Amino acid sequence: MSGSKKDREAKSQQPSPELLKDVPSCFTDTHGVITSTMNDIPGYRIIRVLGAIYGLTVRSRNWGADLGAFVRSAVGGEIKIFTNVMYTSRNDAVERLVGECMSRGGNAIVAMRFDIGALGGWTQICAYGTAVIVEKIE
Repeated sequence: MSGSKKDREAKSQQPSPELLKDVPSCFTDTHGVITSTMNDIPGYRIIRVLGAIYGLTVRSRNWGADLGAFVRSAVGGEIKIFTNVMYTSRNDAVERLVGECMSRGGNAIVAMRFDIGALGGWTQICAYGTAVIVEKIE
């Protein structure tokens, strides 16, 4: 047999690819733009600040899903349809944020944050931060 007992146990605890396909992901293609929630990026120097930027998305609620979520919340547990909507919405907001950065000529976003607000039957998700130009410290 190959590998140690510990390796085999770790491998057996990993979910199968079939289970992972329905798991939401926080991956967003940033087209090479570095995104950071910190005010700086280790190993890089900010050489120019381009200003505050944001990316928005607004989602309407699905009343049928809301009814199902109400029933689910009565018995407890994760409401997967809303989890997926939140992942998708945040990813869309980040994509728009990156687009704003690129349109200003930036190659990085620092101090990135999220803000969420409810507007009647809609939910607004905003990703915001500061567009900058950075260079690698040699």
